[in-house]
Amino acid sequence: MRDGLPIFDADRHVLEPLSLWAEHLEPALRKHAPRPGRLPDESLQERLERLGPQGLLPVQPLPEVDGKPLWNHMPERAWLQFSARSYQQLGRNELLARPDVYLAEMDRTGVDRAALFPTYALLLEGFWPLKPRVASAFASVYNTWLHGFCALNPERLRGVGLISRHEPEAMVAEVRRVAGFGWGAVMVRPNPIGGRLLSDAAYEPFWTECEARSIAVVLHGSGHVYVPSAGADRFDTRFANHACAHPMELMMGLLALLQGGVLERHPALRIGAMEAGCGWLPYWSWRLDEEYRAVGAEVSATIRQPPSAYLRHHCFVSVEPDEPYLPDMMRHLPEERLLFGSDFPHLDHEEDVLGSLLSLRDRIPESRLRKVLWENPTRFYGGEP
Repeated sequence: MRDGLPIFDADRHVLEPLSLWAEHLEPALRKHAPRPGRLPDESLQERLERLGPQGLLPVQPLPEVDGKPLWNHMPERAWLQFSARSYQQLGRNELLARPDVYLAEMDRTGVDRAALFPTYALLLEGFWPLKPRVASAFASVYNTWLHGFCALNPERLRGVGLISRHEPEAMVAEVRRVAGFGWGAVMVRPNPIGGRLLSDAAYEPFWTECEARSIAVVLHGSGHVYVPSAGADRFDTRFANHACAHPMELMMGLLALLQGGVLERHPALRIGAMEAGCGWLPYWSWRLDEEYRAVGAEVSATIRQPPSAYLRHHCFVSVEPDEPYLPDMMRHLPEERLLFGSDFPHLDHEEDVLGSLLSLRDRIPESRLRKVLWENPTRFYGGEP
C-alpha cells in the first residue's frame, strides 16, 4: 500500500536466468538454448572510453540463439551503453531472480500485487526462424520456472502465462496448463508470426479457450526482434526501433483482432495493451471510426458496429504517469479500462513511477486513481476488487 491506496502493478517484469533453457529444455532441444555471445575481436575498451565514465565498466556480450544475437539490429553503440548500465545493476538483477528479494523490492515501493511478464523469453518468442516445437518449448520452460517463482506468495506474485504463436496447435494445451496454476491471464506478441496475424484462423481455438475460461489476453511486444516489427524496415537506431515497436504493434494487433472478427465472435474476451502508454488509444479509436464510416461496408461481415465500441468493451490499457495529457485521457477513455504498469525493472522504467502517478492527485480524483491502481487490474486479471 502507498499513501493509503492498495497497488496492483499490472505490467511488471521478472529477470529469468539466461541459463534457464540450457538447464531445462529437453536434451534434444538444448542446442537451441540462448547463451552468452562472444565479444568482438577488436578492442572494445577504446570504443567504450569514447562513451565517457560508463566506458570504464565491463561490457556484457549480446546473448545468442543459434549463433544469432537475441536482440536483432541492436546498434553497437546502443548495446555498449545498454550493457554498461546493465552492469551497474548486475548484482541487483541477479538477486531479483529470487522471489524473496523481488517481494522485498515490492514492499519497498508499496506494491501489494504484481502481474509478472518475461524479459529474455519475450525476445525468444520474437526470434525467427525458429522451429515451432522449439518456440513452444521456450515458452513452456519459462512458464514452469515462473510458476515456481510465484509459489513463494501466489497471492501477491501473479504469473502471466507466455503463449508461443509459432505452433498454433500447441497453444490451447499451454493455456490449460497455466490455467491450472491458478493464473488469470496469458500474453502473446502482437507481431505477425510465421506470416500469421492475430486473427488467423489457426488461432481461433486459442481465442475460444481463453474466452471460455475467462482468461485475459495481454498483447505485449518489444523492439529488436526478427519477426516483422513496426519501424524496423526503415530505421537502424534503438531510439527509433523502441519508439515504434510498442505502440504501433499494439495498434495493428488490435486492428487485426477487429478486422478478423475475433472481437465480434468473442464478446467476453478481455484484451490488455501494455507498455505503450494510453494516448494512442483514443486517436486510434477515432481514426478507425472515421474509416468505418467511409468504407465500413468492406468489413461489415466482421465489424458490425463502430470500432471504438469494440475497443471500449474489450480493451484495457496501461498508463504512463508522465503522459502530459493523462488527466484529459481519463475523460476520453473508460476509467474502468485504465491500469497502472511500472515496467520494473527494465532500464527504461522510471525509478519511482508509482510516486509520479500518485503526485497527480491534485488533477485526478482519488476515486479514479484507486480504480487505476487496484480495482481495474484486479478485475482484468480475474479477481474481485
